[in-house]
Amino acid sequence: MTEFKVPLIDLKERYQEEKDELLSCVERVLESGNLVLTPELADFEERVAQYTKSKHCIGLNSGTDALMMGLHAMGIGKGDEVITSPISFIATTAAIAHVGATPVYVDVGKDQNIDPLKINEKITSRTKAIMPVHWTGRISDMHEINKIAKQNNLMVIEDSCQCMGAYYYGQHAGTFGKVGTFSGHPLKAMNAVGDAGFLITDDKEIADKVRVYRNHGLIDRDTCVEYGVNSRLDVLHAAVLLYRMEKLCGVIDKRRNNVNLYRELIQAKEVFIPTCKPHEQNAFVMFIIQAKRRDKLKEFLDGRGIQTLVYYAKALHLQPAAKQYNYKRGDFPVAEKQADEVLALPHHQYLTNDQIKFVSESINEFYQL
Repeated sequence: MTEFKVPLIDLKERYQEEKDELLSCVERVLESGNLVLTPELADFEERVAQYTKSKHCIGLNSGTDALMMGLHAMGIGKGDEVITSPISFIATTAAIAHVGATPVYVDVGKDQNIDPLKINEKITSRTKAIMPVHWTGRISDMHEINKIAKQNNLMVIEDSCQCMGAYYYGQHAGTFGKVGTFSGHPLKAMNAVGDAGFLITDDKEIADKVRVYRNHGLIDRDTCVEYGVNSRLDVLHAAVLLYRMEKLCGVIDKRRNNVNLYRELIQAKEVFIPTCKPHEQNAFVMFIIQAKRRDKLKEFLDGRGIQTLVYYAKALHLQPAAKQYNYKRGDFPVAEKQADEVLALPHHQYLTNDQIKFVSESINEFYQL
C-alpha cells in the first residue's frame, strides 16, 4: 500500500489518538455480556435526538438502510416517484429503487446540491416526495425545497448522510423534512468502526414503524407483525459513535479551518471551490474542488505523494443500473460537467498547515506548466 506524504484519509491517525478510549469502549461492551439492543444503543439514540433537536432517533445498520426504511415508513412504494439529485453515492438512488419507487433526477447547482429552481418542472401526479442530497456536508436550500414541497403536498426525506454537525440558518441537517438520514461509515466526520447509520424524525408513527421493521418486524420476542429486516445498529458502533460525538465539533472546526486555508492558497483560475454562504455551517465530510484537466492534475499530485480521490466520475443517471429509467448523457449537463471535474483533496483534522501549503502550491504549479 502506497504511503502518501499527504494522505486523504485520517483513520490511522485517529486510531492512534483515540486508542485508549476506543479499546475501553470495546472492553465495556463485551464485558456487559449483552450485545444487541442494549442501553448503549438507547443512550446513543437519545443523545442524537438531543443534539439535533429531534423527537426520535433510531440506530440502524447503515445510512443506506436509513434511507430505505425512511421511505418505507413514509409509505413510498411501487408506482411512486421521488425527486432527487444525480450527484450522490449510488445508495441514494438504490434506496428509492428498493422500495419499488422511481427516482426522478433534477440537475444540480454550482455547489453540487439539487437546484430548487428546476424541481417544479419534474413534479407529476405520481410524485410523492423530494429527497435532497446534502453533498459533501453542505445542506441544500431547504427553505426553498420545503416551500415547493408544501405547495405540491409532497413529503421531504433528507439524505443527510454526510451532514452530522451541519447547520442551515442555525437548524441541524435532517430536521427540515419528515425524515433525516445519517451514516456512521468510517469515512464520515463522526464515524463508527464499520458500517453504521441512524434516522431522525419528529413523527412518532414513522419512528415506531422503523423500530419494528429494523428488528425483523417483532414487537416482542414471540410476535411478528410484519416481515422486517435485521438492521439494528451494533452496540459496539453505538458506543464508539457516542464517544466520538463529543469530539465532532472540534473535528469539523479543524476541517473548516483547513478548507479556509486552501481557499487562500489555491490561486489557479482553473480550480473552482464552492463558496460557503453565511447561513451555512458545513460538516466538510469531503473537500471537493472542481478542476480543469482533473485526471492529469490527479496524476500530478499522486506523483508528489498527495493522495486524492474522485467523488464520483459518473453521475447517477448514467450508471448501468439506471438504464431502466431511460436517461441519457446531456439530460443533466451541470452534474455531468462536475463529474468530469470533481476531485477530493486531503482536508482532515490531522493535516499540518505545511501539508496544506504543499498541496496548494502543487496545484498552482500544475496549472503554470
